[in-house]
Amino acid sequence: MSDVRIDPRELRHALGAFVTGVTVVTTRDTDGTPRGFTANSFTSVSLDPPLVLVCIAKSAGSFDVFERVDGYAVNILGEDQRDVSGVFATDTPNRFEKVIWSDGPAGHPVFEGTAAWLDCSMHERVEAGDHVILIGRVEGFHAHSEAPLGYCRGAYVTFGLEQDAVAAGGRDARIGAIIEHNEAVLLMEGPDGGPALPTGQCLGEAKDPQSLHGVLAKTGLKSELGFLFAVFEEQGTGHLNIFYRGTIEEEPGSLKGARFVPFDKIDVDALRSSADRSMLRRYIAERTEAQFGIYVGDEKSGYVHPLATTKGNT
Repeated sequence: MSDVRIDPRELRHALGAFVTGVTVVTTRDTDGTPRGFTANSFTSVSLDPPLVLVCIAKSAGSFDVFERVDGYAVNILGEDQRDVSGVFATDTPNRFEKVIWSDGPAGHPVFEGTAAWLDCSMHERVEAGDHVILIGRVEGFHAHSEAPLGYCRGAYVTFGLEQDAVAAGGRDARIGAIIEHNEAVLLMEGPDGGPALPTGQCLGEAKDPQSLHGVLAKTGLKSELGFLFAVFEEQGTGHLNIFYRGTIEEEPGSLKGARFVPFDKIDVDALRSSADRSMLRRYIAERTEAQFGIYVGDEKSGYVHPLATTKGNT
């Protein structure tokens, strides 16, 4: 038995690095009342027989219900169903009145607009610390064309927008990144000698000097790109700009042609592009509030897809 003490908050942060889907697990109570909760602890177990599992916290409001029912459905949410996830992650009354649903083949509620659903009979319950593992046998399922909703590091992520942006990289494009370390942003020396965000003609590889990865590699920095932050077109040229959020893999040493500038020391007005100035201001504001979004539009107008934080029941 190890004597090492695990900090639950730090463990939750580490586990949050694993990108998951978002599901709503539903059932009918013994009196027929529909019940459900939001969960990202869902996985496939076996194809023969067809088994899946979800985990429910013993502290969840619907725990007693799922302890006595004979099955459940897993609704794998589509990227437009963040509101559904939020509703079923709280004690909102009349939750099932806020979704369109019907009974699946095994008699459990399945939602419209999902990426997929699976209706299951209860195969086994397994005690697991402060949770119970519900292993279900798939009795019926349906997959749809909607892109799935993702979840990582306490925020929703949408894969469809990212896939569209990467596919568009074959156009005349500028692929860039806002790389942060200790509340400071990596700025390069631009063509005019002023500050500039790191950009390339494509994502590419470190050996390609024209790619974003190549530009970052030339600084001597080992960095890691994360989620999309902005996708916009330059008015007049139609050039596509795709910017990612990024972090570094290890403490920076001596950098070539670049430096980390603290948020409060950045001369944002010195950046050549008005779009870059606006984007960097938004980044600093959202980073301060720990509430990111993805900007889509052109360099003057557009809208932000929020990556809303949420609290779940698992």
